Amino acid sequence: MSEPLAEDQPPARKSKLPLLIGLVLAMLLGGGGFYAVYSGVLFGPGIEHTEESKIAPLPDIAFVPIAPMVISLGKGGSARHLRFTAQVEVTKSHEKEVTLLMPRILDVLNGYLRAVDVRDLEDPTALIRLRAQMLRRVQIVAGEGRVRDFLVTEFVLN
Repeated sequence: MSEPLAEDQPPARKSKLPLLIGLVLAMLLGGGGFYAVYSGVLFGPGIEHTEESKIAPLPDIAFVPIAPMVISLGKGGSARHLRFTAQVEVTKSHEKEVTLLMPRILDVLNGYLRAVDVRDLEDPTALIRLRAQMLRRVQIVAGEGRVRDFLVTEFVLN
């Protein structure tokens, strides 16, 4: 008469053998990798991590703090202020000399920052330019060879 419909037949079962083989191989490879690293086969005696690696001593430097400054910016009714704090990196032998010159350094920085346009201060890349300008001015005030670097620690514009 007629043939049985395909819906009447039970679905064929898929074999789980490939999944089981993959799982066993993954476990063997993971265990082998762990053993190779743990026993030193992979990273053997040629590679040693010593605690006493060659670390160069710190240079003979000191940091002279610059007192926090609040600088009024703009003209007339636009009351904007800049809060600025920095430190000057010097060699330890020149620390007392630069500290003695701090009033002159503050005067130069205050005059420079007041002369900078507010739009220049709002530019995100301006701090790099300003830092270089201030470093040069501080080096001129302190004398050649005394100031190594100028570190801006606070720069808030409101």
